[in-house]
Order: sequence, then C-alpha cells, then structure tokens
Amino acid sequence: MPLLLALDQGTTSSRAIVFDDRGRALATAQKELRQIFPQPGWVEHDPVEIWRDQFAVAQDALRQCGASAVDIAAIGIANQRETTVLWERASGRPLHNALVWQDRRTAEACEKLKAAGAEALVRAKTGLVLDPYFSATKLAWLLDRVPGARDRARRGELAFGTVDSWLAWNLSGGRLHVTDPSNASRTALFDIRAGDWDDELLALFGIPRELLPRVVRSSALCGETAPELFGAAIPIGGMAGDQQAALFGQACHGEGMAKNTYGTGCFLLMHTGRRAVASNNGLIATCAAQTGEALEYALEGSVFIAGAVVQWLRDGLGLIRQASDIEALAASVPDAGGVVFVPAFAGLGAPHWNPHVRGTLAGLTRGTGAAHIARAALEAIAFQSAELVQAMAADCGRPLAELRVDGGATANKLLMQFQADLLGVPVIRPRIQETTALGAAYLAGLAAGVWHSREEIAAQWARERSFEPVLPAAAAAARMAEWRRAVRCALTFAE
Repeated sequence: MPLLLALDQGTTSSRAIVFDDRGRALATAQKELRQIFPQPGWVEHDPVEIWRDQFAVAQDALRQCGASAVDIAAIGIANQRETTVLWERASGRPLHNALVWQDRRTAEACEKLKAAGAEALVRAKTGLVLDPYFSATKLAWLLDRVPGARDRARRGELAFGTVDSWLAWNLSGGRLHVTDPSNASRTALFDIRAGDWDDELLALFGIPRELLPRVVRSSALCGETAPELFGAAIPIGGMAGDQQAALFGQACHGEGMAKNTYGTGCFLLMHTGRRAVASNNGLIATCAAQTGEALEYALEGSVFIAGAVVQWLRDGLGLIRQASDIEALAASVPDAGGVVFVPAFAGLGAPHWNPHVRGTLAGLTRGTGAAHIARAALEAIAFQSAELVQAMAADCGRPLAELRVDGGATANKLLMQFQADLLGVPVIRPRIQETTALGAAYLAGLAAGVWHSREEIAAQWARERSFEPVLPAAAAAARMAEWRRAVRCALTFAE
C-alpha cells in the first residue's frame, strides 16, 4: 500500500501526517512553533527552528505507523505563505529570522509605493494589493537591513524563499531551490498570467533575480530528499501554499467551488478555473495549485486574525485555560450582549486592507462579562468571513451555493452555526478535517501515480456534518450592519 508523507508547516505549528491511498491519516505528529515579537507589529520565526521541528515531526510520524522511507511514494509540502526567509547558498545559514506574513514593519514602505502610483502595476500583474502581508517588501527590508546582503544577493551568494522553498532546500541537502505558482503568486514579484517572475516588479521592489527560486508545478516530481535524512531518498512530489493545498484537499477543483480555512487567520478561496478574476471588492486573485500544463486561479479573501483571537483570550487575558474552552464559555450566554469585537491586531485584511487599524471592542457596558467577550470573539471570526463571501459574490456575479470549511476552529459548533446563519447557505464540514495536509498528500500522490486524476481524488471527499442556516435573512443582515458599524469605529480611530 503506497503511503504519502505530508509536511504541513503552519504559522503556529509544524505537523507531519502519513496518509494512505484512501486519504486516511495513519499517523500524526505536531510541534508548536515559537512566535517572536521584537516590537509591536513585528512577527518573526526562527528558520532553523522551523526546519528542525518539521524534520522531527516527520520522523515521529513515520515511527508511529512503522513506515520507512521505502514505504513513502512521495512527500508533499504545504506551508504558511508569504513568510520570507533569506539564507546563504553555501552554508544554508539564515541571515535573519523569517519575517512572518502577519508582520507589519513594511507598512510605511507600502504607503510610499502607493503614493508613487505603483499599486496599479502590482495589482495588474500579480492580482494582489500593495500591503505588508506579501513577501516583496519583506525581502527588500531584509536586503536593506542585513549588512552586505544586497551586494551578496547580486553576486548570487544568497537565496530567498517562502517556507516551501526553505523546506525543499533542507530536505534535498541544498540541491533544490524551487517554489510553485501558488506560493510564487504571494510574493508580489510573480506575473500570474505570464507564469514567471517579472522584471518590472523586481525593479520596483529592488530585488535581484539571482535570489529567486525556480518555479515548478505544484504536483510534480521535482527532486528527492537527501538519503541520509530518512535512510533512503524520498521523492518530493507536491508543494503548495497552505490555503491552495486546502482548496485542493477539499476537492474544490471546479469553477465556483469555495472553501474557508479557520486557522490562525481565515482564508476564503473560490476556484475561478483558468481565468484570473480582477476583484472590484477588495479581494485578490491568486494562483491555485497547478497540476497540468495550464495555470489555474482562485479569488481569495484573507482575514489576518481568526483563531489567533482565541489564543489572545487564553494567553493575553487569561479568560480560558485552553483554546477549546471558548465554546463552553461563549455558549454560557444567549448572545454577545451588544458587544462587537474587531480583532484587528495586525491590521485589517480583505476587503479593507488597512495595516494601521488595531483591535477594537465596541458596545461594552458594566454588565459585560468574560462570556460576552468570548462570544463576540467567535462572532468576529464569522463576521469577517461573511464579509469575504459577500465580496466574492459581487465579483463573480453569483451567490455561493455552499461553503466547505476546514481548520481547527471548525470543531466549534457554535461558530459554524453562526457562520451558516450569517451566510444563509449550508456550511459543510468534511469527514477528513486535515485538508491542508491532505491536499499536499494528494498533490504528491498525483505526481507519483498513486492517484491518476483529480476526479479520482474528488471521489474520496465526504461530508461529516452540514450546518444549515436557521437565522432569518433580515436578522442576519442586521447583525452584519452591527459589524460594519464597529469596523467603521476601528477605521476612524486608526486615522
């Protein structure tokens, strides 16, 4: 029985899952990733720690199911996107901590580029907005702040990559410097229609081409691991940004199909086929995972703070002891008592794209308690996602028929029901929840011949539960109006 090893390197943890050819998880290992906050608005990870933890959990998962390297048909990688790593080619040594996608230190640089009229060029070629979220200004910051980095980059001594590239480099013993379109399209350096790095964008951000990885298909046997890592070489066959991997794992292969992942942030993607849709409603166009000759695309809306707000209630306020406690606390009151929480700890993403906004609690009274704040926090996750769905429907000219969901927060029944109520469509939770890792495994298995078509993969998808809307449409619209008022308050305060 062929097995697939999926490496799911996320913002808050590194995981490895071994899947069989029916998409069943045979073993899982996970390690929490340390978050580094040098100053407000800055978020970093240690690249050495990322690699060390990811390798350790991969070994652990193999041990758990008694598998060896020869049992693994291929490795698939899913990764936190936009997070930026710069390292020496000769030694593999990182020159600085990785700048995480949540990092806002380049907000001023983005504002200067906007003032210079550069945003139209960036949007036209990349489908993105000019925002610190994406990799280009992060990489420029590293080149400018690390002594000698820019000159060394021009001489070809350094390598840039998002986390997929960093893992592939280390897995291969420094032989592979690659990325895929789904990750390349998150850098603001990649022309999503031409399917290549763009010289005009490289000049705009001051990025030497010598730094960049080779772009390969998301599903392709692009290399293999160094034999000494696992006892034998394992093909590397799949690579995709975590959200595009989840889109693939949810079998959203057809135009108009959508999924929302509830993790540290929330990420809503709708497949748009071979057409990159230009958004007029604050969304972005991005490359979906590429399995054939032609590029495919998705519309995306990104919520920066979703599950992270639950972590804050736990670690920052001490309202709960563990993240799973929030549902019981929130359910102990019938509603949020008029409280609306805008958790803009890292600015607001789509559809607002304002890096200067900060978290806001509106509607507090003397009767407000911990349970009301907990409920408002959960509702905020659903409100933000509903905004994205509405923007997506406006861009595509048709309403969503259903929303497939995944991620840790989908275990929260209160949240899922409120999401269905706001959207007015079924919210469907799949039987296999680990869709990000599963998508990476599917991409790798497709390249290795474990599966022969996307239709074969789609046939394995099955629902575990469907949450049907029960709130009247008028009541849902009134709740969304409350949310928009609270967002206006946050935006006004940020001015």
